[in-house]
Amino acid sequence: MVKPNTRFKETANRLMALASEVGAGGALPSETALADRLGVSRTTVRAGLGRLAEAGILAVDGRAKAVKRAPRADEFFPEAETTSTAVLVERAFMAIIERGDFRPGHPVNELDFARRIGTSTSAVREFLMRFSRFRLIEKRPRGGWVLKGVTKSFATELADIREMYEYFSVRAFLELPKEHALWQKLDRLEARHHELAAAIDTRWPEFSDLDDAFHRTIHEASSNRFIHDFYDIISFIFHYHYQWKKQDERRRNASAIAEHLAYIDALRAGDRDRLTMAVSRHLASARTTLMRSVDEAADGPSGLPPSSTP
Repeated sequence: MVKPNTRFKETANRLMALASEVGAGGALPSETALADRLGVSRTTVRAGLGRLAEAGILAVDGRAKAVKRAPRADEFFPEAETTSTAVLVERAFMAIIERGDFRPGHPVNELDFARRIGTSTSAVREFLMRFSRFRLIEKRPRGGWVLKGVTKSFATELADIREMYEYFSVRAFLELPKEHALWQKLDRLEARHHELAAAIDTRWPEFSDLDDAFHRTIHEASSNRFIHDFYDIISFIFHYHYQWKKQDERRRNASAIAEHLAYIDALRAGDRDRLTMAVSRHLASARTTLMRSVDEAADGPSGLPPSSTP
């Protein structure tokens, strides 16, 4: 289920990002090609192109769609207006986990959960079914759901896929023209990292949201719908398991912020060797944290049940 106009606004944003990539004087491909690339209908693409034309970003003449100028940062729709119900449900679920309300072995009732976060039971059911195939959430024979852990082999495979996607997206990011909107977004993320680092002693729990925003921005450069869709699962499972490893969480988040800043600096400099080292260091840290959290869950610390084998 998608909120009214959410898909249109998200499509308009992606078209503006594409216009930034093409640059003034360039041209966007056909509506059919754009629909295939963005994974939306031609009607939605046409509406998005109309908005860009009204803003003076595009000059549309029949099938020709010439880029007149790069869009400004303030012309993009804010994230809150382009976020689908599915993502909102996922974020609400993560917020509940971060508060410690849901833990492995906890039963989940669709109606109670829907009422708690103010959405429909169908949206909750879609979310639970989507993740149930990864055995993170399991449906009970007599109805209802229960949270599960993951095995070490599953976590290893997930980390492998994450690293493959990350390197692919980083290479795509390096190829973006400097006027592309994603570079501006990276600047804003860098400022948020410095702000959080300065207040890490009291705001360290905020890092998971910033980490998710940073990596999603990197993946936006790939324009690959499969990476975008599967990253929802990768991010969810990584951050889900991070919640159970509370020891040294402030220190780990501070280190991760420093790793992100080194990553951003190397990316902006276009130094491929330094960037490879920065990305490798950060992904290795993330993998280590995930594996340790899986080990602790398997050992059943603090009364947590061991993971079941997928």
